[in-house]
Amino acid sequence: MAAYSLDLRTRVLAAWDASGDAEWVAAQFSVSRAWVHRVVQRRRDSGEIAPRKQTRWRTLRLAGREEELRRLVEARPDQTLAELRTALRTSAVLSTIWLMLNRLDLTVKKNDPRRRAATPRRRGRAR
Repeated sequence: MAAYSLDLRTRVLAAWDASGDAEWVAAQFSVSRAWVHRVVQRRRDSGEIAPRKQTRWRTLRLAGREEELRRLVEARPDQTLAELRTALRTSAVLSTIWLMLNRLDLTVKKNDPRRRAATPRRRGRAR
């Protein structure tokens, strides 16, 4: 894959050097005009044309706390995400907690009880 990518970059840069027209080069090689500009700029700035090394993903904010989270949900399955965050004593955003719950195949309430109780439920249409 890297050889193909390097070969494509070399051909794109050769076409750019010959024409100087990013739109024409992009159309010739079925790439975006912006990508052509990025490759040219990278060669100009650093002299490199090889693809950058792929970055690593960040470690999960709640990594290593899976069992603690599982115990909290098993103890009180009706907790909201906000209540779980408080119990975990973390500053993680609610979506991070939800993602970890999803990975663990656990479910919890989405809204606190006061909010749900304030919304009247309809049991069918009145005729």
